[in-house]
Amino acid sequence: MKKTDLFGDEVVSRTEEDFRTLFESTEGPGRDLKVGDSFEGEILSIGKEESFVSTGTSDDAQIPTLDLKDKDGALLYKVGDKLKVRVVRTRDGEILVKRSDSISSGADDVDSLEDAFDLELPVKGKVTEAVKGGFRVEMHGKKAFCPFSQIDLRASADPNDYIGKSFEFIITQMETRNLVVSRRKVLELQRAEGEGTFMLARKPGDKLQGTITKIEKFGAFCRLEDGVEGLIPISELAWGRVSDPHEVVRVGQSVSVVLMRVTEEGDRLRVSLSLKQGGDEGDPWMKVPQTYPVGTIIEGTVERKEAYGLFVNLAPGITGLMPRSKWRDVVDGSQYENKKKGERLKVMISEVNFEEKRLTLSPPADIDDGAWRAHAGAGGASSAKKGFGTLGDMLQNVSKKK
Repeated sequence: MKKTDLFGDEVVSRTEEDFRTLFESTEGPGRDLKVGDSFEGEILSIGKEESFVSTGTSDDAQIPTLDLKDKDGALLYKVGDKLKVRVVRTRDGEILVKRSDSISSGADDVDSLEDAFDLELPVKGKVTEAVKGGFRVEMHGKKAFCPFSQIDLRASADPNDYIGKSFEFIITQMETRNLVVSRRKVLELQRAEGEGTFMLARKPGDKLQGTITKIEKFGAFCRLEDGVEGLIPISELAWGRVSDPHEVVRVGQSVSVVLMRVTEEGDRLRVSLSLKQGGDEGDPWMKVPQTYPVGTIIEGTVERKEAYGLFVNLAPGITGLMPRSKWRDVVDGSQYENKKKGERLKVMISEVNFEEKRLTLSPPADIDDGAWRAHAGAGGASSAKKGFGTLGDMLQNVSKKK
């Protein structure tokens, strides 16, 4: 009887309900599908080569019938079954989908290269040769070109470092005869993912394991287990002075490093590492007060010569300065003037500045150093006489003058 209501309230209510139901049906997953979207659809028909799946709208999606079969060619589904699919292409008004569980992280067959291109999925390929401007890559029976700038984050100058090796690539251009790929994009995605995890799990002072990937004049790049790459500055390669990083590390070497600091620069992380602090021996300067007290006479190696003095290395990480003024008035000062890098030289510790990590050295015969006299009186005089001949006469002359 409500249908004959004068005001038609029931009719209006049903009309609105029907309209709302119709509208919601067009709000299904197929209404605005884009590549990469996943949804559950019903199999509408199964053909010899192509089948169709509902999307929730009047536009049905196409799926290869091969995707509905097992390895032996037997059908796994029938009309009316529902399955989860993912959109791999939307071109010319057509929607192409594939079973979600059939799409791997790297395309497994030749036919899936186009899907990998649409979804930007990594595809495994082998670098076969170096050509002008890049490398020839073979993937699933097809030849592709990888520009030199896209083979690595920091490409090696030697092409042989890549030839014959297999990597994952992302297809950046796909035409009838041109297949262009990039390994760098894969590495950038891995790095971005790894950096996010790294920021949450690591802090300065952590000891990490890594591999040396590249060596420059200013230091060495180290790829950590997290996939993040950091720089070991040349000053952090060893406790001693390093002229060339190749003296300390080599590409491919596994190393233990300490995380010094992490800073964000735009969308990149700048990771600073220390190799010398990653060792078990620790900072050699911590033992200086006990090993090299004032007055100690020791033989070192001339590290370098400057206008103001000689830098003498006493042990790994321990270098002192003998100012020119210290030997200028010595009886035979020429022996210091003529010293060259690498030559051995006997010196005496005349001053230790532990906080600034500085050692001041002097010739063992520096009689003006009161600390040396105290050291000699404690038992070092005999060794001084043995090594420097006329030192006793010099001391007597000073006493007579006083």
